[in-house]
Amino acid sequence: MAVRRSISAASRAARFRNPESRKSARRLLSGAHSGTRDVPSGGPITNLTKEDFALFQDGVRQDITHFAQDDAPVSAGVLLDTSGSMKNKMARASAAAAAFFESASSQDEFFLVEFNSRPKLKVPFTREWSQIIEEIAHAKASGFTALLDAVYLAAAEMKHAKNSRKALIILSDGGDNFSRRSLRQLRSTLVESDLQVYVLGVYDSDYSVRHPSEERRGPSLLDEVALDTGGRDFPVGEIAELHEIGVQLSRDLRNQYVLGYSPRIEANGKYHQVKLTVLPKEHGQIHAYYRRGYYAPEQ
Repeated sequence: MAVRRSISAASRAARFRNPESRKSARRLLSGAHSGTRDVPSGGPITNLTKEDFALFQDGVRQDITHFAQDDAPVSAGVLLDTSGSMKNKMARASAAAAAFFESASSQDEFFLVEFNSRPKLKVPFTREWSQIIEEIAHAKASGFTALLDAVYLAAAEMKHAKNSRKALIILSDGGDNFSRRSLRQLRSTLVESDLQVYVLGVYDSDYSVRHPSEERRGPSLLDEVALDTGGRDFPVGEIAELHEIGVQLSRDLRNQYVLGYSPRIEANGKYHQVKLTVLPKEHGQIHAYYRRGYYAPEQ
């Protein structure tokens, strides 16, 4: 049986306009690891070459003009769901956060947003992540869920980041029943902000009809948000699994390839679809995770 490999990727960097050729230099960050989409396992793949990748924009294959491996510090926002639906899940959420921070680098920086009926910035950017673990450990669950509004607040806070690589890490069961903003608005904001979203999904084992509709849709909502941005959803199951999940998430954030290309685009603000595939060769079947597109600059 072929071993499945997964690629987590997100496009990054500003566009550099050339008025004559109307080309825009872009950079694609791609991190490779073993395992299926749903079951993270094993270590990162570090021996891929430029020839292993195929990159398309709007259905047209692009020449990869730059290729390198990159291990850079991360600026990450941690978003903790403290709504009433998390009341029996806070211990798992706290343990998942602690497992992730075990693999943090001294150069990484983090902030914490807690959200129930409204989002609140509890800890601004810091490299002393022990503050965040302590805050999460003492958090109490109550109220409604404004998940989408929390992501908006976190995207705004990310403007203060010192590192170029940026990500949001959501600890939640995914239900949203109190946000002022819509999923459509959120997707547009995330595309423009160039953030990867990762999820530590603290889900129930059985979403029966007794759960409100927003809770039943919670896992798929978080999965959609993560995949759109080139991130992943890591369901948090047994406590024994948490260490490996934390290590895998840290590796996803840190072990990246850099692919550069120069697509020909019009400066009209339109959305462009991006597709990244990894050729199987000796790596077995490969599943790609990547930012699905971007907006062209305005005139």
